[in-house]
Amino acid sequence: MKYFPFISLIVLLTACSAGPAHAQAPKNLVVLVKYKTQPGKDSVALAGLKNLITLVKKEPGYISIVIHVDPDDKSSILLYEEWANAEYYKGDHMKTTQLQQFMKDARGFLAGPPEITFWEKQE
Repeated sequence: MKYFPFISLIVLLTACSAGPAHAQAPKNLVVLVKYKTQPGKDSVALAGLKNLITLVKKEPGYISIVIHVDPDDKSSILLYEEWANAEYYKGDHMKTTQLQQFMKDARGFLAGPPEITFWEKQE
């Protein structure tokens, strides 16, 4: 019984170091990016996006990007993106060379800036 206080202390410290029972892992950031292409430029826009995504896949926190095209309006393109880190996406990702170059090139095939919305995935 002389070890009981010592064992109790270890159990207490272990429980406290695990954090609160209600703590949850951070949720992934989901980003929806809606593009509208200039008339007749949808295939150029898709090629540009695919090239960009090839480079973006190497970035930290990248999880996935899926391209969707409206079947009734090929000039409407939607990206469904998942990122592990919202701060990275909203900060450093926006400053990458490849994204800056895409934004310059996009003036030749997009009708305007994209509509970007942020979402939190619920499990």
